[in-house]
Amino acid sequence: MIIDEPELGLHPAAVSLLAELLQVASRQTQVIVATQSPLLIDNFSVDDMIVMSRKDGASTMERLDPEDFSIWLENYSIGELWAKNVIAGGPVNE
Repeated sequence: MIIDEPELGLHPAAVSLLAELLQVASRQTQVIVATQSPLLIDNFSVDDMIVMSRKDGASTMERLDPEDFSIWLENYSIGELWAKNVIAGGPVNE
């Protein structure tokens, strides 16, 4: 199942419920979700994420290593790290 930005149009309180439903669905089938929502990302772990970025004009996908973010996650949520571009995937000027 592939879903693009499922959080659009949802009340912020419903985003957590959406994340729970995605996690339940992922137990039965592969779920790929594209999002730009730090609020949605906050409901998942670093292990759940694959970050898509642009490098040299091409799209790349990278699975994150939880050890790279363990100290950061003591003070920030995953969504905050993504919004601050600590986790790659933000805008790139080529």
